[in-house]
Amino acid sequence: MEIKVREFGSRLVCPAMADVSALLDELCLKNPIAVINWNTFRYKPDVQFAMAYSLNEIFLKYYVKESHTKAEKSKINEMVCEDSCVEFFVSPEDDGIYYNFEFNPIGTIYLGCGTGRHDSTRIDSDTAAKIRTLGSMGTDPFTETDGETSWTLTVAIPFEVFTRHKIDSLKGKTFRANFYKCGDRLSNPHYVTWNPVKTEKPDFHRPEYFGKILFTD
Repeated sequence: MEIKVREFGSRLVCPAMADVSALLDELCLKNPIAVINWNTFRYKPDVQFAMAYSLNEIFLKYYVKESHTKAEKSKINEMVCEDSCVEFFVSPEDDGIYYNFEFNPIGTIYLGCGTGRHDSTRIDSDTAAKIRTLGSMGTDPFTETDGETSWTLTVAIPFEVFTRHKIDSLKGKTFRANFYKCGDRLSNPHYVTWNPVKTEKPDFHRPEYFGKILFTD
């Protein structure tokens, strides 16, 4: 799969997150995260994402509706994949290196980098803290809720957190990426992807199955 991502607010440096959220609602198409790859995990929450970029940031907004929701992790680089979790794995260059951005509903961040699961390492907390988030469920941790819940999370990723690459501009570039929704330790664990992943067991650390992001005007 591939998507085209628009530039907006090119003269704005670090716009308010509420403005970013509203612009993504208004200007951007929503893309489904809806591929079930593994028969052992059939539950599929309703998940979409919108995406855009500016002079110095990538903007994402996730829209989630699911039967159980949890956000117990509150510190940077904790295992948010055990909560309700939305993820963005992306390779800026054809060098095998990708970054994994992972978030729970209250915006707790896990940021890793590597060429595969075997060598993926956490990026330091000070760097990860430069990522801005705005969630509809606030910032306080909570245990699992039972019953359909809808939530959103808006994310602004500055170019500087791509610590192993130098990104000055996105216009005209193509990145390879995948988008995920998971919940390893929810009552209904699930592993849903944007681009199909053809592995025997759930494994998001597979850049060979990334799709394409085309950054347009």
